[in-house]
Amino acid sequence: MKVLVACEFSGIVREAFKAKGHDAWSCDLQPTEIPGQHIQGDVLSILNDGWDLMIAHPPCTYLTCASARYLNEQPNRRGLMVNASLFFKILWTADYYYNVKKICIENPLPLKAAQLPPYTQIIHPYYFGEPFLKRTCLWIKNLPLLNSADKILERPYPTGYCIKKNGRRYNYYYHQGKNSHERSRTFRGIANAMADQWG
Repeated sequence: MKVLVACEFSGIVREAFKAKGHDAWSCDLQPTEIPGQHIQGDVLSILNDGWDLMIAHPPCTYLTCASARYLNEQPNRRGLMVNASLFFKILWTADYYYNVKKICIENPLPLKAAQLPPYTQIIHPYYFGEPFLKRTCLWIKNLPLLNSADKILERPYPTGYCIKKNGRRYNYYYHQGKNSHERSRTFRGIANAMADQWG
């Protein structure tokens, strides 16, 4: 298949599909971390290039429910959320407008105000053999649910915690406390499952 991994700079998902013999390309505004077939630029400019499968990781800064507290505090935050939502929806409708029949979009739990389509599935890295907790939503079209039955581990323990002002304990896991660049990389266990099951 001709596979597009949209909004990926790490090259992790791209290389997982390449290892299965597919013509896999990543596309991002940033350069790729792993040398390979990478298009540095706007993914919207290449959506019409005959892709069989697209796995997309659109920026979640203004879409995640974790950003709700900033929505009415920062100037133009709502406008940035609307733009991010529009970009997401363009990728989601690529089957209709660009003939990309198989689609998966990955993002955290969305902000209700962003009015994204309903997600199809929720996964965690520990479902796929990685000992970490990170809730991830998948929006899937014309693909089966990602199956984790033979890889699932026990739910990981938190690596630490803090106490909020309201006295509530907040647990920290691997993905928390790092910058958005670090958090945006796909876990290899999930990438391999995508390539195994969708490739």
